[in-house]
Amino acid sequence: MLRFLLALPGLSVMVAFALSNPEPVRLGMWPFETTVELPLSVAILAVGAIFFMFGALLVWVPGLSARVRARRAEQRAARLEAQLQAQLQENAPRGRAVALIRN
Repeated sequence: MLRFLLALPGLSVMVAFALSNPEPVRLGMWPFETTVELPLSVAILAVGAIFFMFGALLVWVPGLSARVRARRAEQRAARLEAQLQAQLQENAPRGRAVALIRN
């Protein structure tokens, strides 16, 4: 719900922009002869979305190695906690169970 409330102003601006720029524009690329006619707002919002995804990819890819290292560290910590718990149970006096206290 909080995400929706935070996104609402941006979405409102995009809707207002799209409604106020309905004029068609012709788009083409230099080496190709084909052109496409779109409303100006669609063209600009599509370019913005493409560059947003490109920027997100530029941020996501370098962080991938850090996320992999963090996942491996969590798995190793869980294994070490299990080994410690087993050692504590093994070394505990008979008839008494020892539990590992977690914060």
